Amino acid sequence: MPRRDQLQALCAERILILDGAMGTMIQQYGLGEADYRGQQFKDHSDDVKGNNDLLNVTQPKIIREIHEAFLDAGSDIIETNTFSGTTIAQADYALEDAVDAINLDGARLARQAADAYTEKTPDKPRFVAGAIGPTNRTLSVSPDVNRPGYREVTFDEVRDAYKQQVRKLVEGGVDLLLVETIFDTLNAKAALVAIAEVAEETGEDRPVMISGTVTDLSGRNLSGQTMEAFLHSVEHSQPFSIGLNCSFGAEELRPHIAMLAERAPCLVSAYPNAGLPNEMGEYDETPEKTAGFLKEWVDQGLVNILGGCCGTTPDHIRAIAEVAAKGSPRARPDRGDDHKLRLSGLEAVTI
Repeated sequence: MPRRDQLQALCAERILILDGAMGTMIQQYGLGEADYRGQQFKDHSDDVKGNNDLLNVTQPKIIREIHEAFLDAGSDIIETNTFSGTTIAQADYALEDAVDAINLDGARLARQAADAYTEKTPDKPRFVAGAIGPTNRTLSVSPDVNRPGYREVTFDEVRDAYKQQVRKLVEGGVDLLLVETIFDTLNAKAALVAIAEVAEETGEDRPVMISGTVTDLSGRNLSGQTMEAFLHSVEHSQPFSIGLNCSFGAEELRPHIAMLAERAPCLVSAYPNAGLPNEMGEYDETPEKTAGFLKEWVDQGLVNILGGCCGTTPDHIRAIAEVAAKGSPRARPDRGDDHKLRLSGLEAVTI
């Protein structure tokens, strides 16, 4: 059975489990500058500590161990360690030339781990999502308050950076492509165009997961859109799933997930932070508390895919998986042939 069909069949049966926070797990290793550099970049001109994506190349054993920890905890889908795997993001470290290796190695590490666990338990296949982050630039908002029309990058530059990343993730064998932590809808559109163009060029089509992030309790992203407007902006791409990640903890995200559950024509995903960070930037919410919030979502049939973002560990994922196993997946709404015109600016308009 093709992987897309296999995923669709599984999502009809149960709630699938995504993994947790790669960055949180990497922090536990206490790596220094030399560890990040490895032998491959020992003479590199700039500091690279904190460039977690580079560890795919310099510390593959650590990344493989983290993938396996989340698989042990019950993850059906693991994300590649490629959140900042574009030339735009890697320019901060003067590592644009390392982007191909970062994405290819990241995809292969996750693929190897997922396949090894599928081989152990063929009745529970594991999948790999190629993680595509938002970059550290925005297309919708000027970084200079005195020049509202100024942009640090163009749409074409962002699209081309994403195309390079997508090509290598696909070459490395990912099952899905996950455009995540979207704070700017226009950046997401550049990623979706890139994915479509690579699929046309290569014939390698992959299901696409879209995951936005809200920046305040009103439920808008950084570029000002409500989540309903965001849905209208991207649903033309016929995603495999749409949802939210990062942002706040599960308690604060619930109303926005409920809206998506009611209106999205595709699957709904959610992987919130482990609450809000404390004054030291650390996450204190326990696995039991996170799972307790998500149990309500499961009981109300709001989600198809659940996982964790910042601060979530394998223990969080294990607790979430236990809750999800006792519930049923969200049923997609039947919008029928309503033929309604759905528009989006900062707000959504349905005619």
